[in-house]
Amino acid sequence: MSASASCAEIPEGSDYAPISLRRNFAWTFAGNVVYAGSQWGMLVALTKLGNPQIVGQFALGLAIAAPVMMFSNLSLRIVVVTDPQGRSRFGNYLALRLATTAFALLIIAGIGFGAKYHLGTALVIAAVGLAKCFESISDLLYGVFQRHERMDWIAKSMILKGPLSLAALGLAVYLSHSLLCGVLALALVWGLLLFGYDVRNCVRLLGAFGETGTKTVLRPRWMPVVIAGLARTAVPLAFVQALVSLSGNLPRYYVERYCGERELGIFAALAYVPVAGTTVVNALAGSAFPKLAKYYALENMAAFRKLVLQLVAIGALLGTVGVLTVVLCGRPILTILYRPEYAHHTDVFLWIMVAAGIGYVGAFLGNMATATGAFTRFVIPYCVFSAVAVIACWVLIPAFKLRGASWAMCAVSVVSCIVSVVIFALVRGRRVYEPPK
Repeated sequence: MSASASCAEIPEGSDYAPISLRRNFAWTFAGNVVYAGSQWGMLVALTKLGNPQIVGQFALGLAIAAPVMMFSNLSLRIVVVTDPQGRSRFGNYLALRLATTAFALLIIAGIGFGAKYHLGTALVIAAVGLAKCFESISDLLYGVFQRHERMDWIAKSMILKGPLSLAALGLAVYLSHSLLCGVLALALVWGLLLFGYDVRNCVRLLGAFGETGTKTVLRPRWMPVVIAGLARTAVPLAFVQALVSLSGNLPRYYVERYCGERELGIFAALAYVPVAGTTVVNALAGSAFPKLAKYYALENMAAFRKLVLQLVAIGALLGTVGVLTVVLCGRPILTILYRPEYAHHTDVFLWIMVAAGIGYVGAFLGNMATATGAFTRFVIPYCVFSAVAVIACWVLIPAFKLRGASWAMCAVSVVSCIVSVVIFALVRGRRVYEPPK
């Protein structure tokens, strides 16, 4: 039975039946609030327990690991959600995810040790890559939950993961005075939650379709023809998502190169404050995406447009509120959250919030384009998008330092909105994606 079989096969009222969009949003919002708050808490803990250089090392590790892992994930979660028929078994997805994740860890570690960072920074980068491997497997399981519109199971996992991650990282750094020990503790927590919670719930859901037993669910199915078909389907979108992640992290690379780890730590701390709006955006986007995909597949464009416009309006409202908040009380916010040295960069903080506000709208427009399933049409527009990001960072950051980095973020956000609209205009009415048999 398929890992993503139709939700209609589950009797109404069953423990495994889909829940409403409102409940999905409520659960997703709660999960994202707790998890994002905990991630921000980790950054705050590092600013209190260490110094900007430590924060910079952690931010650099995340910035290097994210694009590599994003590509290695091959967007399999999205492939599951945008395939209403669900023609591939979970074991095929798992086999592909395990192979690409292992390769990604080697790449991340190779970058850390091969890019002439000092040993401590290289070890932190490798440890972040290890933690991301566990997160990658959980992400695949989340795809099964999302396909069946059970965002509550994802949210509960995040609610557990967030505080435990904060406690593990903070306590390990406090006791050992070592960022490496903190990141390894983080990886341990993510691994335990993967096997102790996410896998168990995936077994339950797949069991509702006849795939019973942990051994059945956890057994990778190494079927070369099917796996190759999955990879061919997913690679275009995976490439695009890697480009998006890389472009989003480019300012951090340039800041580290031209300003150093200390300034990167300050920039990363400022850039994390808009996470409050991102939490709402991610909750709405994750909850609404299955419905967008269904509306598009059923050619119900009236409902599709209505939902997109509602989401975009919410994104614009969140961005406006964020910018006004920084204008009115940006300096006190930074002083209270971090240390006075961070509050000296209120001007940078304002531009970062402008970029975030545009990015909220861009996230919903990206959902609109992705729901079409026309993954092969994304490549060229997003190559242009990445080129703009490189040029913006290359021109602005060496000359204007942190302020230039915030301007580059604004440019990236604006172009992301334009690219999503262009893609949708090009593929509207066409169902390009055909799931592998």
